[in-house]
Amino acid sequence: MSRRTPRALYLFALPALALYGGFFLLPAVQGLQYATTDWDGFSPAFHHVGAANLTDVVSDDDLFRNALTNNLKFLLVVVLGQTALALLLAVLLAARSRGSTWLRAVFFLPTVLSSVSVAFIWKFVYDPNFGLANAVLGAVGLDRFQSAYLGDEDTAILWVAVAQIWFHAGQMMVIYIAGLHQIPEELYDAAKTDGAGRWQQFRHVTWPMVAPATALVVAYTTLQSFKAFDLILGLAGNPPRSSLDVLATRIYATFANSQLGYAAAESIVFMVAIAVVTFLQNRAARMVHK
Repeated sequence: MSRRTPRALYLFALPALALYGGFFLLPAVQGLQYATTDWDGFSPAFHHVGAANLTDVVSDDDLFRNALTNNLKFLLVVVLGQTALALLLAVLLAARSRGSTWLRAVFFLPTVLSSVSVAFIWKFVYDPNFGLANAVLGAVGLDRFQSAYLGDEDTAILWVAVAQIWFHAGQMMVIYIAGLHQIPEELYDAAKTDGAGRWQQFRHVTWPMVAPATALVVAYTTLQSFKAFDLILGLAGNPPRSSLDVLATRIYATFANSQLGYAAAESIVFMVAIAVVTFLQNRAARMVHK
């Protein structure tokens, strides 16, 4: 029998290619075109301004620079905190037992909630007057640690990061558990035979073997961090204060102000930022797991 693929089978890819081209490639090309104009999104006439929008975004836009700084702070806390917490939960709950299964379901539960629901939950937790966090701290005599949380300009974005970690740590835990179940038990037996303790087993067996899962978790968490639009709007309102403004909300505000050309330029810089961060993360992950 011939092993050549019949040409007719390639026709089955046409619907997917059409959808990809119509809903991704074409808008991306149009976005590049709009970024070189001053179009407001409504007027039939506009002017081509070349690279002026991109130049202004990169060099002269303090609001965009502030949003980028906030986003990087948010990204750093979420990636480190969510990855560490997800791995810890996975190690503790990797055993195939009824109790572990129930606890996995409990930690995974926040993931099925909508971002708006999570935002309202954490608005109640962070309320400085009637919120759960300050009430608990006051009840146990730790009043000095009470805070305004989202009202504190210096730490507001970090408290949003805590909500994001709570929201998705259970989802990343599932990925890590799948990775842990792929590790051969013989490796742990050999490590125990050589006298390795639990920490040494984790360092020399578990951590290197979950490298693929870690790369997936870090990449997915990075994308989540850059897309935390609805969670921030739910917690901070629309438009958010400067201390809670991130790239997604900044671009949204620019669109809302009828500056479609400038918003398209911001979106291009946004995509470049995601690509750079992802590239650096991949390089760092390979160095850590060597």
